[in-house]
Amino acid sequence: MVNIERSEESLRLRATLATIAPGTALRDGLERILRGRTGALIVLGHDKVVDSIATGGFTLDVPFTATGLRELAKMDGALVLDKDVNKIHRAAVHLMPDHTIHSDETGTRHRTADRVARQTGLPVISVSQSMQIIAVYVGETRYVLEDPGQILSRANQALATLERYKLRLDEVSSTLSALEIEDLVTVRDVTVVAQRLEMVTRIAREIEDYVLELGTDGRLLSLQLEELITGVDADRELVIRDYLPAGKKARTPSEVLHALGELSATELVDPAAVAKAMGLTAGDHLDGAVAPRGFRLLTKVPRLPGSVVERLVEHFGGLQQLLSAGIDDLQTVDGVGELRARSVREGLSRLAESSILERYV
Repeated sequence: MVNIERSEESLRLRATLATIAPGTALRDGLERILRGRTGALIVLGHDKVVDSIATGGFTLDVPFTATGLRELAKMDGALVLDKDVNKIHRAAVHLMPDHTIHSDETGTRHRTADRVARQTGLPVISVSQSMQIIAVYVGETRYVLEDPGQILSRANQALATLERYKLRLDEVSSTLSALEIEDLVTVRDVTVVAQRLEMVTRIAREIEDYVLELGTDGRLLSLQLEELITGVDADRELVIRDYLPAGKKARTPSEVLHALGELSATELVDPAAVAKAMGLTAGDHLDGAVAPRGFRLLTKVPRLPGSVVERLVEHFGGLQQLLSAGIDDLQTVDGVGELRARSVREGLSRLAESSILERYV
């Protein structure tokens, strides 16, 4: 799941994985079935389509319990739960999905699960008696659950990678701030920061998937992830807004972010491809000069509302004009009184000093 934009089917799969993550009653029931080596076919949801392909069995409508699921799985046939996994609706059901629906599965239980998922649009779980695996079918997607220990090991590796990338991101962001203050920014400088922001976001999304699948086992991982990526999403948009080309055909920040998300791993490491996705290469060289509007640095000024940031940028048009503006000039902007003007002036001055010191010291 690399793309920032997730498909509808991907989102449904994520919701299903959260339902069967370690720590949930359903996962407990599935683990009991695995240990009991009986196998199972479970439909997560009940509607008219399910009724039309289900015959026989027993209508129960009893509260869901992990032990109840384990005992009922001992019988031949499928189990039908409600979508919220609060009730066991039917047990020992024979499912007869449309045989013309294509499936690459060969085992009877897995093939039935695949076809039922495609026909009903509901998640279906197949527990293999012989292979000792739990497979989840959502639409056309088949996902095999892994051992939490293996997932946690990969997640920790990804987290270590994220820490290194975040450290590098902080470095290039600081460099960009200093260059903005000195009015020396080039297209290449902007693309390096956008590139690193995108990389960090992609790794974070991968770890989010691990956290989701780990359930209660991923709580510490989730806290570490949150600490590392706090503010990254906001920074991505601010960089785009600072350097978004103006004009009649100008794109919105969300469109640019989508274009960056669509870049392949190979394209993402190419500054020219990143610049093109951002709309910064209309015949310009990567070393061509560009000027920020000032969104990114203004948001670092303490207690400055977003609406005031918008008005300041709209009024002055660029960061250099903001840096050279006096307190009286700042007060001409709606919503900026004397105290706020002084706060903006002093805040920008401190940012300028610290950014340049970090670069040269």
